[in-house]
Amino acid sequence: MSPGDEHDSFGGVGGSGQTRTRLPEGNSGDVYGGARRPVRSSRSLITVVGVVVLLVAAIAFANRGGGEPADASGPRSGTPGRTSPTSATGVRPVTGKNGTIPTGYAHDDQGAQSAAANYAVALGSADMFQDGPREAVVRAVYAPAVVDGLLKQLDASYSAALMTSVGLDANGNTPSGLTFVSRTVPVGTKVTDYSDDSATVEVWCTGLAGLAGEGSTKPVTSTWYTLTQKLIWTGNDWRISSSAQSEGPTPLSGDNRASLADDIAKAVDGYGGFTYAR
Repeated sequence: MSPGDEHDSFGGVGGSGQTRTRLPEGNSGDVYGGARRPVRSSRSLITVVGVVVLLVAAIAFANRGGGEPADASGPRSGTPGRTSPTSATGVRPVTGKNGTIPTGYAHDDQGAQSAAANYAVALGSADMFQDGPREAVVRAVYAPAVVDGLLKQLDASYSAALMTSVGLDANGNTPSGLTFVSRTVPVGTKVTDYSDDSATVEVWCTGLAGLAGEGSTKPVTSTWYTLTQKLIWTGNDWRISSSAQSEGPTPLSGDNRASLADDIAKAVDGYGGFTYAR
């Protein structure tokens, strides 16, 4: 994940319907060779295990087989759990960054949805497979009260054996000539509970994971899941306190021909990601 700093070039959006996206920010990829992979549910405080470790388990399972904002006069909140048309309102979706992760969300349900979508992207990124970048991600998106305990859990989970199972070395480095892909792409968000200091947001996602490149024995495959994030308002921003992950909704696979491994590697290097906003 390598999002760029493009906040000033993107006007905010409002409503509580479909998720809006911004200009490309980093590198992204495509998917090849992909049967759907099961994802188990997790209801514990150690949320990122649901986002990342279950994603790793899915990989292992598969391998066994522009402008300034307009007038901000539009609606800034919606009824939790209800969808409605999304039209631009001029509400700026995010105002800053913590490292590479967008931060500084509006203190309303739209801001909570924007935060949940962007945090899902960060937690599903390849950065989570190396110690330093993983700590930076966790400290940027989680509430301070839960960070230290969560990092201990993650350090234990990202063992040398787990890294080997996904084709990386013990330090999370990718083999020469290959490209490690771990990406989350939010499809939409929904608020199911909201108050002034807390929110529960569901993020429907598709994910890509595997090794891209000629000779890869762990091809990039896709999965679909819903991430339920419990957010709290702390430090003048939305942060995750806990979350859970469940499988689907999963669409039928299309008739697209799977791309060659080298084509996937080129796509990963050539296509940028997005900052997501409501």
